[in-house]
Amino acid sequence: MAHHIDPVNLTPIPPLLDSYTYHSKLPDSIDGQVKDGDEGWMMGIDEAGRGRPMVYAAAYCPISFKSTLEEMGFDDSKALSADTRQSLWESFDVNPELCYSSSSLSPQAISAGMLRRIPINLNRQAEDATVGLIKDALDRGINIKECFVDALGPAPQWQARLTAIFPSISFTVCPKADSLFKIVGAASIVAKVTRDRYVHGWVDPEDEDMPKGDIDIDGEEGVGIGRGSGYPSDPKTQAFLKESIDPIFGYKGIVRFSWATVKVLLDKQGVECKWIDDNTQPSTAGWFGADADNGRPKIWRDIGVSGVGEL
Repeated sequence: MAHHIDPVNLTPIPPLLDSYTYHSKLPDSIDGQVKDGDEGWMMGIDEAGRGRPMVYAAAYCPISFKSTLEEMGFDDSKALSADTRQSLWESFDVNPELCYSSSSLSPQAISAGMLRRIPINLNRQAEDATVGLIKDALDRGINIKECFVDALGPAPQWQARLTAIFPSISFTVCPKADSLFKIVGAASIVAKVTRDRYVHGWVDPEDEDMPKGDIDIDGEEGVGIGRGSGYPSDPKTQAFLKESIDPIFGYKGIVRFSWATVKVLLDKQGVECKWIDDNTQPSTAGWFGADADNGRPKIWRDIGVSGVGEL
């Protein structure tokens, strides 16, 4: 869904309960339908954070705006200071030709996909987000002619797949695209600022009394719990995960349960749960009346399911 106001521009930022897509305002010249003779646009796509949450962003502008874009200072967001990132974020508001979209994937949604019986892995979810951003731009009437994408896995295969899906667009997919192409650098700013605001200003819907805030963008301690950056190499994140685990319920919504780092902690510190319909365990005769044919509870046969995972 799209909001009229980017949620990360609100104070406080609303809890990220569901994934969503936001589109900035387009110039008045865009009337919602791509037509022959429309000015060609260029697009860049990048992501920030493959965890809590993951944000994919697209920046796009008329190709005629490229010379101006080159002078604005966009680069790989990780190579820029917080103040510079904020200034570049604000440049979207004062340059109507420069637009953006962001797809914010909540930790819960990422885990729900990865922990399905037939998993949707993180790369596939990232691919779907990328394709969705491009499709949305075309559906809004933007004549995308060139698209530059930071590599997701093997670049040639991903470039070939995108070309097959969108044959009218010329794609360039490569590593470090955010430092090679200014339009991807612009997308990198959107993705990084959006994710940072969620991480550092996370609102926990399960505990409204918890102090808000975290370490700020510059790394200084805030008033809330020091969660760190959300990456496994961050000592603050490691400490937060170890201190916040509940042996029964695991973690609250800010933590992605499908994350390998979290799986290890849950295996070590969590209470083991045994399901009565687990094929690897002894027959469950006596639990609601067991199915004599395969040892599964009779209740599963009665309601037409084969296991807990289908409920």
